[in-house]
Amino acid sequence: MTDPAASPYRPAIAPPSPLWRRPTYGAPWVGPFSPPPRPRVVRSLLLPVLMLAMMALIGYAGFRISEHTGIAALRESGARQMALHARGVESEIGKFTLLPRLLEMEPKVMSLLETPSPRLRREVNLYLDGFNDRSGSRVVYVIDPSGRVQASSNWDDFDSYVDEDLSFRAYFQDAIVGKPGRFYGIGSTIGESGYYLAHGLKNQGRIVGAGVVKVRLESVEQRWRDAGLQAFVSDENQIIILASDPAHKLRAVTPLSPQKREKLALSLQYHWWALTDLKTLRREPLGPGEELITFPSERRAPGGVRYLALSQPLADTPWRFTLLLPLEEIRRNATSHGALAAVLFAFVSFLLIAWNERRKVIATRLAAREALQRANNALERRIAERTADLRASNARLKAEIREREHTELTLRRTQDDLIQAGKLAVIGQMATSIAHELNQPLAALRTLSGNTVRFLERGKLDVASANLGTINQLVDRMGKITASLRSFARRSDPSDSRASLTQAVDAALFLVEPRKGKGPLTLIREFADCQLAIDQTRLEQILVNLFSNALDAMQGQQERVLALRGEAGDSHYEFHVRDNGRGLPPDTMPRLFEPFFTTKPAAQGGLGLGLTISASLAADAGGSLTARQPDGGGAEFVLALPLLPTETPPHD
Repeated sequence: MTDPAASPYRPAIAPPSPLWRRPTYGAPWVGPFSPPPRPRVVRSLLLPVLMLAMMALIGYAGFRISEHTGIAALRESGARQMALHARGVESEIGKFTLLPRLLEMEPKVMSLLETPSPRLRREVNLYLDGFNDRSGSRVVYVIDPSGRVQASSNWDDFDSYVDEDLSFRAYFQDAIVGKPGRFYGIGSTIGESGYYLAHGLKNQGRIVGAGVVKVRLESVEQRWRDAGLQAFVSDENQIIILASDPAHKLRAVTPLSPQKREKLALSLQYHWWALTDLKTLRREPLGPGEELITFPSERRAPGGVRYLALSQPLADTPWRFTLLLPLEEIRRNATSHGALAAVLFAFVSFLLIAWNERRKVIATRLAAREALQRANNALERRIAERTADLRASNARLKAEIREREHTELTLRRTQDDLIQAGKLAVIGQMATSIAHELNQPLAALRTLSGNTVRFLERGKLDVASANLGTINQLVDRMGKITASLRSFARRSDPSDSRASLTQAVDAALFLVEPRKGKGPLTLIREFADCQLAIDQTRLEQILVNLFSNALDAMQGQQERVLALRGEAGDSHYEFHVRDNGRGLPPDTMPRLFEPFFTTKPAAQGGLGLGLTISASLAADAGGSLTARQPDGGGAEFVLALPLLPTETPPHD
């Protein structure tokens, strides 16, 4: 006897229903498989807390390691940069070192110091004026043994040093006893800062006066600013005398004691300038010549701005050069690395937890399946023992199922053969369009290869290398175009097709770059990236044809606009390509997608196959390509393609 509920495509003996009931033929009661016990509440609460704590610990460790590595690399590069700029300051000072000695070689200067007279003073003033112009210094003057200026290069200026008493200056006191006078200070006449180099002028072994050269070092500061450098130079009193940031100038690097501040005020070295301390929030010494300095932020950041300060002494001076290297970028990178480490740990932990839960679920299902299999085997044995007719009926049904499955398989193969035959027929039409499809890459190759030869002749190897890389990509692209014909001829699974709209648009725009012409082109992009159910290469072929037709339609116009817009529907995405060209005549709309029909002039070489192929590729992917005449002129093509379904994670 047969089961009236049995289908030709379903075995006569169906597995037991998930809703448990007493089986027929007096079988014992079969209950459901016992589910695993629920996790304890303490474990459910403790695991997230432990995970968050481990994420914070690993993120902090990643931050500290990244920060330490970044500071070490910055210290190494900063040391080289500091040595280079320190030598630049030493060189700037050193070129003026010997200038005061040259005054001993002028007899008029020595005569003026021995026997002063108005005539000699006038002659020496003129000499010092020319000497100052030739040397590029600020002022050159000579002082007699009493400390009074006898002649100066600025003798005819309102701030002339002539007859001024400079005996209190430290550089004069050193020079008059035979020591080299080196001094940075602010002038007492007009308050102008400068670096003073003094030398005792000797006549027959006897010091008869001092020659002084004052130079300005603002050019050093300007070079620092032009290079975007944060640096300063401090003198023997720990006062910043040169700085790329004017706010740091004439500030004390370290706090000055009241006695030291009073001494500097009496010396008038810095005139009447208030020597305030350098404004810092924190200072952390790291080693000799290294420390971390945090300055208040102008943007009012709560933690301030941190710098790695590297310093070294300057040769032949008691000065010290300090280079400030900002740590803001290092801290941002360290924060990113710490966050990345925490996220990676969370991701791996999530995978492990999910794998463990999945393993438990699979074990539970396997146990339930084994119990169901045992119950089913027992039921089949009872049925097989009690009714031979039912077994025979089942055998006949299985034979019928096999026969129908064979028939269905034969029918499906026949349908595939018919579809493949249709594809091969289309291949015969598409074969003549290979030259049309390869025209754009070949034009780009011709342009890039010519540019590469000119760049190689000019020695611009980097640009030539970039062009060769682009040529390589275009060759690959041509290979993909021809490969798309082979893939179209093969039997393919449409579910494997996937394409990125943004990537396809960018690739198509690059291929049609040589066809843009010399006039301006306004490109409007108003679409979102999405994944479409079409092969990437085929989507790019469609877009290349649409963009090429749009550019050809706008050829010769002064104002050209190419608008790319997208609209997402429930299952399809519509991509609109619109131009402001000459438009489509109404009588051509019905024949627009026919093979070998074109509205282009013969000079443009149109074959009339681009839209035909594009429409065929769109239809093959389950979409469509249509054209319309929009209000305001031009032409608009609408490409509708199915959207790929959003993938959702499985639920246990």
